[in-house]
Amino acid sequence: MPQQDKGPWDHIVVGAGSAGCVLVKRLLQAGRRVLLLEAGGSDRSLWLKLPVGYFRTIFDERFARQFEVEAQEQTAMRRMIWPRGRILGGSSSINGLIYIRGQHADYDNWAQLGATGWSYQEVLPYFLRSECFDGPPSPYHGTGGELGVSELRNKDPSCQAWLDAAQEYGLPFNPDFNGASDYGVGRYQLSIKGRWRSSAAQAFLRPVQSHPGLTLLSGVLATRILFEHHRAVGIECIKGGERVEYRCESDLLLCAGSLQSPQLLQLSGIGPADHLRALGIAVRHHAPEVGENLQDHYQARTIVRLKNPVSLNDQVRSPIGLARMGWQWLAHSRGPLTVGAGQVGGFACTSNAKDGRADIQFNVMPLSVDKPGTPLHDFSGFTVSVCQCRPSSKGSLRIRSTDPSESPRIVSNYLHEDLDLRTLLEGLHMCRDIYRQKSFAGRWVEEKLPGAVDLETFARGHGSTVFHPTSTCRMGADQAAVVDPQLRVRGVEGLRVIDASVMPKVVSANTNAASIMIGERGAHMLLE
Repeated sequence: MPQQDKGPWDHIVVGAGSAGCVLVKRLLQAGRRVLLLEAGGSDRSLWLKLPVGYFRTIFDERFARQFEVEAQEQTAMRRMIWPRGRILGGSSSINGLIYIRGQHADYDNWAQLGATGWSYQEVLPYFLRSECFDGPPSPYHGTGGELGVSELRNKDPSCQAWLDAAQEYGLPFNPDFNGASDYGVGRYQLSIKGRWRSSAAQAFLRPVQSHPGLTLLSGVLATRILFEHHRAVGIECIKGGERVEYRCESDLLLCAGSLQSPQLLQLSGIGPADHLRALGIAVRHHAPEVGENLQDHYQARTIVRLKNPVSLNDQVRSPIGLARMGWQWLAHSRGPLTVGAGQVGGFACTSNAKDGRADIQFNVMPLSVDKPGTPLHDFSGFTVSVCQCRPSSKGSLRIRSTDPSESPRIVSNYLHEDLDLRTLLEGLHMCRDIYRQKSFAGRWVEEKLPGAVDLETFARGHGSTVFHPTSTCRMGADQAAVVDPQLRVRGVEGLRVIDASVMPKVVSANTNAASIMIGERGAHMLLE
Protein backbone atom coordinates (compact mmCIF):
# COMPACT_ATOMS: atom_id res chain seq x y z
CA MET A 1 0.00 0.00 0.00
CA PRO A 2 1.26 3.51 -0.77
CA GLN A 3 2.17 5.74 2.13
CA GLN A 4 -0.47 8.40 2.79
CA ASP A 5 -0.07 12.00 3.85
CA LYS A 6 -3.06 14.30 4.31
CA GLY A 7 -1.19 17.44 5.22
CA PRO A 8 -3.39 19.25 6.15
CA TRP A 9 -3.41 21.15 2.85
CA ASP A 10 -6.19 23.06 1.18
CA HIS A 11 -4.69 22.60 -2.28
CA ILE A 12 -2.12 20.48 -4.06
CA VAL A 13 -0.39 22.17 -6.99
CA VAL A 14 1.30 19.78 -9.43
CA GLY A 15 4.14 21.56 -11.23
CA ALA A 16 6.30 24.52 -10.16
CA GLY A 17 6.39 26.13 -13.59
CA SER A 18 5.33 29.49 -15.00
CA ALA A 19 1.69 29.25 -13.92
CA GLY A 20 2.24 27.08 -10.85
CA CYS A 21 4.62 29.47 -9.10
CA VAL A 22 2.37 32.53 -9.36
CA LEU A 23 -0.64 30.42 -8.37
CA VAL A 24 1.11 29.18 -5.22
CA LYS A 25 2.08 32.67 -4.13
CA ARG A 26 -1.43 34.04 -4.56
CA LEU A 27 -2.96 31.12 -2.64
CA LEU A 28 -0.51 31.62 0.23
CA GLN A 29 -1.26 35.35 0.29
CA ALA A 30 -4.94 34.43 0.72
CA GLY A 31 -4.18 32.20 3.72
CA ARG A 32 -4.46 28.85 1.94
CA ARG A 33 -2.28 25.87 2.86
CA VAL A 34 -0.51 24.51 -0.22
CA LEU A 35 1.49 21.43 -1.15
CA LEU A 36 3.61 22.10 -4.25
CA LEU A 37 5.00 19.08 -6.10
CA GLU A 38 7.77 19.36 -8.67
CA ALA A 39 9.40 16.50 -10.57
CA GLY A 40 12.62 18.47 -11.07
CA GLY A 41 15.10 19.88 -8.62
CA SER A 42 16.65 23.16 -7.48
CA ASP A 43 17.21 26.07 -9.86
CA ARG A 44 20.36 27.33 -8.14
CA SER A 45 22.80 26.78 -11.04
CA LEU A 46 24.51 29.97 -12.25
CA TRP A 47 23.54 29.14 -15.83
CA LEU A 48 19.86 29.16 -14.79
CA LYS A 49 20.32 32.69 -13.39
CA LEU A 50 22.46 34.30 -16.08
CA PRO A 51 20.16 35.63 -18.83
CA VAL A 52 22.19 34.24 -21.72
CA GLY A 53 22.48 30.93 -19.85
CA TYR A 54 19.46 29.52 -21.69
CA PHE A 55 21.92 28.78 -24.47
CA ARG A 56 23.52 26.12 -22.25
CA THR A 57 20.54 24.84 -20.27
CA ILE A 58 17.64 24.37 -22.67
CA PHE A 59 18.89 21.00 -23.99
CA ASP A 60 20.63 19.96 -20.75
CA GLU A 61 18.88 16.91 -19.27
CA ARG A 62 19.73 18.08 -15.75
CA PHE A 63 17.34 20.99 -16.22
CA ALA A 64 14.93 19.97 -18.99
CA ARG A 65 13.09 16.82 -19.93
CA GLN A 66 13.64 16.09 -23.61
CA PHE A 67 10.43 14.97 -25.32
CA GLU A 68 10.90 13.33 -28.72
CA VAL A 69 8.31 14.23 -31.37
CA GLU A 70 7.22 11.71 -34.01
CA ALA A 71 8.87 12.00 -37.42
CA GLN A 72 6.52 13.14 -40.18
CA GLU A 73 6.68 13.45 -43.94
CA GLN A 74 5.86 17.19 -43.92
CA THR A 75 9.15 17.92 -42.11
CA ALA A 76 11.47 15.48 -43.89
CA MET A 77 11.03 12.60 -41.42
CA ARG A 78 13.11 14.31 -38.75
CA ARG A 79 12.58 13.49 -35.05
CA MET A 80 12.57 16.80 -33.22
CA ILE A 81 13.12 17.35 -29.52
CA TRP A 82 10.87 19.51 -27.36
CA PRO A 83 12.67 20.40 -24.10
CA ARG A 84 10.42 21.33 -21.17
CA GLY A 85 11.79 22.71 -17.91
CA ARG A 86 12.18 20.03 -15.23
CA ILE A 87 13.26 22.42 -12.55
CA LEU A 88 11.79 24.94 -10.13
CA GLY A 89 10.35 27.61 -12.42
CA GLY A 90 9.70 25.07 -15.17
CA SER A 91 10.35 26.33 -18.68
CA SER A 92 10.57 29.93 -17.40
CA SER A 93 13.96 28.90 -15.96
CA ILE A 94 15.37 27.75 -19.32
CA ASN A 95 13.52 29.75 -21.98
CA GLY A 96 14.84 32.54 -24.21
CA LEU A 97 13.45 35.27 -21.87
CA ILE A 98 11.38 37.15 -24.47
CA TYR A 99 8.44 38.77 -22.69
CA ILE A 100 5.61 39.28 -25.15
CA ARG A 101 1.93 38.66 -24.62
CA GLY A 102 0.58 38.19 -28.12
CA GLN A 103 -2.04 40.22 -29.92
CA HIS A 104 -5.09 41.79 -28.30
CA ALA A 105 -7.20 39.88 -30.82
CA ASP A 106 -5.79 36.55 -29.58
CA TYR A 107 -7.67 36.92 -26.31
CA ASP A 108 -10.77 38.40 -27.90
CA ASN A 109 -10.78 35.32 -30.12
CA TRP A 110 -10.55 33.08 -27.03
CA ALA A 111 -13.68 34.76 -25.68
CA GLN A 112 -15.45 34.33 -29.02
CA LEU A 113 -14.58 30.64 -28.95
CA GLY A 114 -16.32 30.22 -25.59
CA ALA A 115 -13.63 31.20 -23.07
CA THR A 116 -15.93 33.69 -21.36
CA GLY A 117 -14.03 36.22 -19.26
CA TRP A 118 -10.77 35.87 -21.19
CA SER A 119 -11.00 38.80 -23.65
CA TYR A 120 -8.05 41.17 -23.87
CA GLN A 121 -9.56 43.86 -21.65
CA GLU A 122 -10.45 41.18 -19.09
CA VAL A 123 -6.99 39.59 -18.96
CA LEU A 124 -4.92 42.80 -19.16
CA PRO A 125 -5.22 43.51 -15.39
CA TYR A 126 -3.69 40.10 -14.68
CA PHE A 127 -0.71 40.82 -16.91
CA LEU A 128 -0.22 44.14 -15.10
CA ARG A 129 -0.57 42.58 -11.63
CA SER A 130 2.46 40.32 -12.10
CA GLU A 131 4.73 42.77 -13.90
CA CYS A 132 7.56 44.98 -12.68
CA PHE A 133 8.48 46.93 -15.83
CA ASP A 134 11.65 49.05 -15.94
CA GLY A 135 10.64 51.09 -19.01
CA PRO A 136 8.66 54.32 -19.38
CA PRO A 137 5.20 54.61 -17.78
CA SER A 138 2.47 53.01 -19.86
CA PRO A 139 -1.13 51.89 -19.38
CA TYR A 140 -0.01 48.60 -20.93
CA HIS A 141 2.57 47.83 -18.23
CA GLY A 142 2.60 47.19 -14.50
CA THR A 143 5.35 48.28 -12.10
CA GLY A 144 4.25 46.80 -8.78
CA GLY A 145 4.45 43.10 -9.59
CA GLU A 146 7.11 40.50 -8.99
CA LEU A 147 8.16 39.52 -12.51
CA GLY A 148 10.98 41.67 -13.82
CA VAL A 149 10.43 42.89 -17.39
CA SER A 150 13.29 44.85 -18.92
CA GLU A 151 13.86 46.73 -22.11
CA LEU A 152 16.75 45.52 -24.27
CA ARG A 153 20.12 46.30 -22.67
CA ASN A 154 22.47 45.47 -25.50
CA LYS A 155 23.21 47.78 -28.42
CA ASP A 156 24.44 45.95 -31.48
CA PRO A 157 25.18 47.86 -34.72
CA SER A 158 24.14 44.95 -36.95
CA CYS A 159 20.79 44.60 -35.17
CA GLN A 160 20.22 48.34 -35.54
CA ALA A 161 21.08 48.10 -39.23
CA TRP A 162 18.50 45.32 -39.61
CA LEU A 163 15.86 47.49 -37.92
CA ASP A 164 16.70 50.34 -40.31
CA ALA A 165 16.50 47.96 -43.28
CA ALA A 166 13.13 46.59 -42.16
CA GLN A 167 11.79 50.14 -42.02
CA GLU A 168 13.17 50.81 -45.50
CA TYR A 169 11.31 47.68 -46.59
CA GLY A 170 8.10 49.26 -45.27
CA LEU A 171 7.57 48.01 -41.73
CA PRO A 172 7.01 50.74 -39.10
CA PHE A 173 9.11 51.05 -35.97
CA ASN A 174 7.25 49.76 -32.91
CA PRO A 175 8.58 50.92 -29.51
CA ASP A 176 6.53 48.37 -27.52
CA PHE A 177 5.27 45.02 -28.80
CA ASN A 178 3.17 44.78 -25.61
CA GLY A 179 1.48 48.12 -26.26
CA ALA A 180 -1.36 49.09 -28.54
CA SER A 181 -0.23 46.77 -31.36
CA ASP A 182 2.51 44.27 -32.13
CA TYR A 183 2.81 45.29 -35.80
CA GLY A 184 6.19 46.53 -36.98
CA VAL A 185 9.80 46.07 -35.88
CA GLY A 186 11.61 46.97 -32.69
CA ARG A 187 13.50 45.72 -29.64
CA TYR A 188 12.26 42.84 -27.53
CA GLN A 189 11.52 43.11 -23.81
CA LEU A 190 13.01 40.40 -21.63
CA SER A 191 12.15 38.80 -18.29
CA ILE A 192 15.17 40.20 -16.43
CA LYS A 193 15.45 41.92 -13.05
CA GLY A 194 18.73 43.51 -12.07
CA ARG A 195 21.35 41.51 -13.88
CA TRP A 196 19.57 38.14 -13.49
CA ARG A 197 16.86 36.10 -15.20
CA SER A 198 13.45 36.72 -13.65
CA SER A 199 12.00 33.21 -13.77
CA ALA A 200 8.67 32.31 -12.20
CA ALA A 201 10.58 30.57 -9.40
CA GLN A 202 12.75 33.60 -8.71
CA ALA A 203 9.89 36.11 -8.96
CA PHE A 204 7.06 34.31 -7.18
CA LEU A 205 8.25 31.19 -5.37
CA ARG A 206 11.53 32.30 -3.80
CA PRO A 207 9.94 35.03 -1.62
CA VAL A 208 7.46 32.53 -0.08
CA GLN A 209 9.60 29.41 0.05
CA SER A 210 9.77 29.52 3.86
CA HIS A 211 6.09 30.46 4.27
CA PRO A 212 4.49 28.31 7.01
CA GLY A 213 1.55 27.51 4.74
CA LEU A 214 3.75 26.02 1.99
CA THR A 215 5.13 22.50 1.71
CA LEU A 216 7.44 22.20 -1.29
CA LEU A 217 8.56 18.76 -2.43
CA SER A 218 10.92 18.42 -5.41
CA GLY A 219 12.01 15.24 -7.16
CA VAL A 220 8.43 13.93 -6.98
CA LEU A 221 6.83 12.37 -10.07
CA ALA A 222 3.04 12.50 -10.14
CA THR A 223 1.58 9.19 -11.37
CA ARG A 224 -2.20 9.56 -11.16
CA ILE A 225 -4.99 11.61 -9.64
CA LEU A 226 -6.89 10.08 -6.72
CA PHE A 227 -10.69 10.20 -6.74
CA GLU A 228 -13.49 9.46 -4.35
CA HIS A 229 -16.56 8.93 -6.49
CA HIS A 230 -16.21 11.76 -9.04
CA ARG A 231 -14.23 14.16 -6.86
CA ALA A 232 -10.45 14.57 -7.03
CA VAL A 233 -9.09 14.24 -3.50
CA GLY A 234 -5.35 13.92 -4.01
CA ILE A 235 -2.45 12.67 -6.06
CA GLU A 236 -0.33 9.53 -6.16
CA CYS A 237 3.40 10.10 -6.69
CA ILE A 238 6.73 8.35 -6.75
CA LYS A 239 9.14 9.86 -4.25
CA GLY A 240 12.51 8.28 -3.58
CA GLY A 241 11.41 5.10 -5.34
CA GLU A 242 8.33 4.72 -3.13
CA ARG A 243 4.70 5.31 -4.00
CA VAL A 244 3.16 8.02 -1.84
CA GLU A 245 -0.35 9.49 -1.75
CA TYR A 246 -1.00 13.13 -0.88
CA ARG A 247 -4.51 14.39 -0.19
CA CYS A 248 -6.05 17.86 -0.06
CA GLU A 249 -9.27 19.31 1.29
CA SER A 250 -10.08 21.60 -1.65
CA ASP A 251 -9.25 21.68 -5.37
CA LEU A 252 -6.34 19.77 -6.88
CA LEU A 253 -4.54 22.03 -9.39
CA LEU A 254 -2.63 20.69 -12.41
CA CYS A 255 0.08 23.08 -13.61
CA ALA A 256 2.30 20.48 -15.27
CA GLY A 257 2.27 22.11 -18.71
CA SER A 258 0.93 21.34 -22.15
CA LEU A 259 2.63 17.96 -22.37
CA GLN A 260 2.32 16.57 -18.87
CA SER A 261 -1.06 17.89 -17.71
CA PRO A 262 -2.87 15.93 -20.47
CA GLN A 263 -0.57 12.96 -19.81
CA LEU A 264 -1.57 12.94 -16.15
CA LEU A 265 -5.26 13.28 -17.00
CA GLN A 266 -5.04 10.29 -19.34
CA LEU A 267 -3.14 8.22 -16.76
CA SER A 268 -5.98 9.02 -14.34
CA GLY A 269 -8.76 7.85 -16.67
CA ILE A 270 -9.76 11.20 -18.18
CA GLY A 271 -9.31 11.16 -21.94
CA PRO A 272 -10.33 9.30 -25.10
CA ALA A 273 -12.11 6.22 -23.75
CA ASP A 274 -11.09 3.72 -26.44
CA HIS A 275 -7.41 4.60 -26.10
CA LEU A 276 -7.49 4.37 -22.30
CA ARG A 277 -9.30 1.01 -22.32
CA ALA A 278 -6.75 -0.36 -24.79
CA LEU A 279 -4.06 0.40 -22.20
CA GLY A 280 -6.06 -1.18 -19.37
CA ILE A 281 -6.95 2.14 -17.72
CA ALA A 282 -10.39 2.43 -16.15
CA VAL A 283 -12.26 5.31 -17.76
CA ARG A 284 -13.21 7.95 -15.23
CA HIS A 285 -14.59 10.36 -17.83
CA HIS A 286 -14.63 10.10 -21.61
CA ALA A 287 -12.93 13.33 -22.75
CA PRO A 288 -11.80 12.82 -26.37
CA GLU A 289 -10.06 16.22 -26.62
CA VAL A 290 -7.55 15.59 -23.83
CA GLY A 291 -4.25 15.70 -25.69
CA GLU A 292 -5.82 17.00 -28.92
CA ASN A 293 -5.60 20.51 -30.47
CA LEU A 294 -1.83 20.59 -29.89
CA GLN A 295 -0.25 23.69 -31.43
CA ASP A 296 3.31 24.99 -31.59
CA HIS A 297 5.16 27.68 -33.52
CA TYR A 298 7.47 26.35 -36.25
CA GLN A 299 10.41 28.48 -37.36
CA ALA A 300 12.93 28.57 -40.20
CA ARG A 301 16.24 30.35 -39.60
CA THR A 302 18.08 32.35 -42.26
CA ILE A 303 21.80 33.02 -41.75
CA VAL A 304 24.15 35.40 -43.55
CA ARG A 305 27.90 35.88 -43.17
CA LEU A 306 28.81 39.43 -42.25
CA LYS A 307 31.55 41.29 -44.13
CA ASN A 308 33.38 42.40 -40.97
CA PRO A 309 34.14 40.37 -37.79
CA VAL A 310 31.52 42.10 -35.62
CA SER A 311 29.31 39.08 -34.88
CA LEU A 312 29.06 37.56 -31.41
CA ASN A 313 30.65 34.53 -33.08
CA ASP A 314 33.84 36.61 -33.27
CA GLN A 315 33.51 38.34 -29.90
CA VAL A 316 33.28 35.12 -27.87
CA ARG A 317 36.56 33.94 -29.39
CA SER A 318 38.37 37.09 -28.30
CA PRO A 319 39.74 37.32 -24.72
CA ILE A 320 39.28 41.09 -24.89
CA GLY A 321 35.73 40.66 -26.20
CA LEU A 322 34.85 38.23 -23.40
CA ALA A 323 36.34 40.54 -20.77
CA ARG A 324 34.32 43.46 -22.14
CA MET A 325 31.11 41.39 -21.97
CA GLY A 326 31.81 40.40 -18.37
CA TRP A 327 32.52 44.01 -17.36
CA GLN A 328 29.37 45.32 -19.02
CA TRP A 329 27.29 42.74 -17.16
CA LEU A 330 28.97 43.10 -13.75
CA ALA A 331 29.27 46.87 -13.70
CA HIS A 332 26.21 47.98 -15.64
CA SER A 333 23.85 44.95 -15.98
CA ARG A 334 24.08 45.41 -19.73
CA GLY A 335 25.69 43.88 -22.79
CA PRO A 336 25.57 40.52 -24.59
CA LEU A 337 25.25 38.49 -21.37
CA THR A 338 21.79 40.04 -20.82
CA VAL A 339 20.29 38.99 -24.16
CA GLY A 340 17.65 36.37 -24.83
CA ALA A 341 16.66 34.27 -27.83
CA GLY A 342 15.99 37.42 -29.86
CA GLN A 343 17.41 40.92 -29.50
CA VAL A 344 15.28 42.69 -32.07
CA GLY A 345 12.57 41.52 -34.42
CA GLY A 346 8.98 42.20 -35.17
CA PHE A 347 5.70 41.25 -36.75
CA ALA A 348 4.52 41.58 -40.35
CA CYS A 349 1.65 40.61 -42.60
CA THR A 350 1.89 38.21 -45.53
CA SER A 351 -0.75 38.05 -48.25
CA ASN A 352 -2.50 35.44 -46.10
CA ALA A 353 -3.05 37.82 -43.18
CA LYS A 354 -6.64 38.68 -42.25
CA ASP A 355 -8.17 41.67 -40.48
CA GLY A 356 -4.82 43.48 -40.53
CA ARG A 357 -3.33 41.06 -37.98
CA ALA A 358 0.36 40.26 -38.38
CA ASP A 359 0.83 36.58 -39.19
CA ILE A 360 4.62 36.21 -39.07
CA GLN A 361 7.20 36.98 -36.38
CA PHE A 362 10.93 37.68 -36.81
CA ASN A 363 13.63 36.97 -34.23
CA VAL A 364 17.01 38.56 -34.92
CA MET A 365 20.37 37.72 -33.32
CA PRO A 366 23.92 38.94 -34.23
CA LEU A 367 25.26 35.37 -34.05
CA SER A 368 24.75 32.00 -35.72
CA VAL A 369 24.68 28.44 -34.44
CA ASP A 370 23.21 25.07 -35.37
CA LYS A 371 21.21 24.92 -32.13
CA PRO A 372 21.56 26.11 -28.50
CA GLY A 373 24.26 24.29 -26.62
CA THR A 374 26.52 23.79 -29.65
CA PRO A 375 29.50 26.02 -30.54
CA LEU A 376 28.85 29.21 -32.45
CA HIS A 377 29.85 29.01 -36.10
CA ASP A 378 33.44 29.87 -37.02
CA PHE A 379 32.34 32.68 -39.35
CA SER A 380 30.73 36.05 -38.62
CA GLY A 381 27.14 34.89 -38.57
CA PHE A 382 23.90 36.85 -38.32
CA THR A 383 20.53 35.12 -37.91
CA VAL A 384 16.94 36.06 -38.67
CA SER A 385 14.33 33.41 -37.94
CA VAL A 386 10.73 33.59 -39.09
CA CYS A 387 7.68 31.74 -37.82
CA GLN A 388 3.95 31.79 -38.48
CA CYS A 389 2.09 33.43 -35.60
CA ARG A 390 -1.10 31.35 -35.72
CA PRO A 391 -0.59 27.91 -37.28
CA SER A 392 -3.64 26.15 -38.67
CA SER A 393 -2.12 22.69 -38.21
CA LYS A 394 -2.93 20.82 -35.02
CA GLY A 395 -1.24 17.81 -33.49
CA SER A 396 -1.96 15.42 -30.67
CA LEU A 397 -0.52 13.78 -27.56
CA ARG A 398 -1.41 10.34 -26.20
CA ILE A 399 0.18 8.19 -23.53
CA ARG A 400 1.90 5.02 -24.72
CA SER A 401 1.43 3.00 -21.52
CA THR A 402 0.50 3.24 -17.86
CA ASP A 403 4.11 4.09 -16.99
CA PRO A 404 4.15 7.77 -15.93
CA SER A 405 7.88 8.05 -16.64
CA GLU A 406 7.44 7.08 -20.29
CA SER A 407 7.11 10.03 -22.64
CA PRO A 408 3.80 10.23 -24.50
CA ARG A 409 3.48 9.88 -28.27
CA ILE A 410 3.59 13.44 -29.64
CA VAL A 411 2.49 14.23 -33.19
CA SER A 412 3.21 17.86 -34.11
CA ASN A 413 1.64 17.91 -37.60
CA TYR A 414 3.83 20.88 -38.52
CA LEU A 415 2.96 22.23 -41.99
CA HIS A 416 0.08 19.78 -42.32
CA GLU A 417 -2.12 22.63 -43.55
CA ASP A 418 -1.00 24.29 -46.79
CA LEU A 419 -1.67 27.78 -45.34
CA ASP A 420 1.12 27.24 -42.81
CA LEU A 421 3.67 26.42 -45.50
CA ARG A 422 2.61 29.30 -47.76
CA THR A 423 2.83 31.77 -44.89
CA LEU A 424 6.28 30.55 -43.83
CA LEU A 425 7.60 30.75 -47.40
CA GLU A 426 6.39 34.34 -47.74
CA GLY A 427 8.14 35.12 -44.48
CA LEU A 428 11.40 33.71 -45.85
CA HIS A 429 11.08 35.83 -48.99
CA MET A 430 10.49 38.84 -46.74
CA CYS A 431 13.71 38.05 -44.80
CA ARG A 432 15.68 38.07 -48.04
CA ASP A 433 14.11 41.35 -49.14
CA ILE A 434 15.05 43.03 -45.84
CA TYR A 435 18.66 41.79 -46.11
CA ARG A 436 18.87 43.56 -49.51
CA GLN A 437 17.74 46.98 -48.27
CA LYS A 438 20.29 49.80 -48.30
CA SER A 439 20.98 49.85 -44.54
CA PHE A 440 21.93 46.15 -44.43
CA ALA A 441 23.00 45.19 -47.96
CA GLY A 442 26.59 46.36 -47.46
CA ARG A 443 27.06 44.42 -44.24
CA TRP A 444 26.93 40.85 -45.54
CA VAL A 445 28.68 38.89 -48.24
CA GLU A 446 27.08 35.42 -48.34
CA GLU A 447 23.77 33.74 -47.53
CA LYS A 448 24.59 30.57 -45.60
CA LEU A 449 20.96 29.49 -45.10
CA PRO A 450 18.86 28.79 -47.11
CA GLY A 451 21.59 29.33 -49.72
CA ALA A 452 20.93 27.59 -53.02
CA VAL A 453 18.35 25.21 -51.52
CA ASP A 454 14.76 25.48 -52.78
CA LEU A 455 12.78 27.39 -50.13
CA GLU A 456 10.10 24.74 -49.66
CA THR A 457 12.73 22.02 -49.29
CA PHE A 458 14.57 24.24 -46.83
CA ALA A 459 11.46 25.00 -44.76
CA ARG A 460 10.55 21.33 -44.51
CA GLY A 461 14.08 20.07 -43.90
CA HIS A 462 15.55 22.78 -41.65
CA GLY A 463 12.61 24.19 -39.69
CA SER A 464 12.29 23.58 -35.98
CA THR A 465 10.21 24.23 -32.89
CA VAL A 466 10.05 27.59 -31.14
CA PHE A 467 9.28 25.67 -27.90
CA HIS A 468 5.67 26.89 -27.57
CA PRO A 469 3.37 23.83 -27.25
CA THR A 470 -0.15 24.73 -26.08
CA SER A 471 -3.85 23.89 -26.16
CA THR A 472 -3.92 20.18 -25.24
CA CYS A 473 -6.57 20.78 -22.52
CA ARG A 474 -8.63 23.32 -24.45
CA MET A 475 -10.80 25.77 -22.51
CA GLY A 476 -14.31 26.53 -23.75
CA ALA A 477 -18.01 26.70 -23.02
CA ASP A 478 -18.92 23.66 -25.15
CA GLN A 479 -19.16 20.21 -23.61
CA ALA A 480 -16.26 18.91 -25.72
CA ALA A 481 -13.84 21.39 -24.12
CA VAL A 482 -11.57 19.78 -21.53
CA VAL A 483 -11.97 22.63 -19.04
CA ASP A 484 -14.64 25.30 -18.64
CA PRO A 485 -13.82 29.04 -18.52
CA GLN A 486 -13.16 28.71 -14.77
CA LEU A 487 -10.51 26.07 -15.66
CA ARG A 488 -12.49 23.23 -14.02
CA VAL A 489 -12.07 19.82 -15.66
CA ARG A 490 -15.38 18.69 -17.10
CA GLY A 491 -16.89 15.42 -15.89
CA VAL A 492 -15.29 15.47 -12.43
CA GLU A 493 -15.20 17.75 -9.40
CA GLY A 494 -12.39 19.37 -7.44
CA LEU A 495 -9.90 19.40 -10.31
CA ARG A 496 -8.59 22.33 -12.39
CA VAL A 497 -5.91 22.72 -15.05
CA ILE A 498 -4.05 26.03 -14.87
CA ASP A 499 -1.28 26.28 -17.47
CA ALA A 500 -0.66 26.83 -21.20
CA SER A 501 -2.55 23.65 -22.10
CA VAL A 502 -5.89 25.47 -21.57
CA MET A 503 -5.30 28.06 -24.33
CA PRO A 504 -8.10 27.65 -26.89
CA LYS A 505 -5.51 28.61 -29.51
CA VAL A 506 -1.83 29.43 -29.26
CA VAL A 507 -1.13 33.14 -28.85
CA SER A 508 0.56 34.97 -31.74
CA ALA A 509 3.98 35.13 -30.09
CA ASN A 510 6.05 33.64 -27.25
CA THR A 511 3.92 31.90 -24.64
CA ASN A 512 5.56 32.45 -21.24
CA ALA A 513 3.91 35.80 -20.46
CA ALA A 514 0.50 34.34 -21.28
CA SER A 515 1.21 31.28 -19.11
CA ILE A 516 1.98 33.49 -16.11
CA MET A 517 -1.21 35.44 -16.77
CA ILE A 518 -3.17 32.16 -16.78
CA GLY A 519 -1.71 31.36 -13.36
CA GLU A 520 -2.63 34.83 -12.10
CA ARG A 521 -6.18 34.68 -13.44
CA GLY A 522 -6.62 31.08 -12.34
CA ALA A 523 -5.69 32.04 -8.78
CA HIS A 524 -8.24 34.86 -8.83
CA MET A 525 -10.98 32.52 -10.07
CA LEU A 526 -10.14 29.95 -7.42
CA LEU A 527 -10.14 32.47 -4.59
CA GLU A 528 -13.23 34.23 -5.90
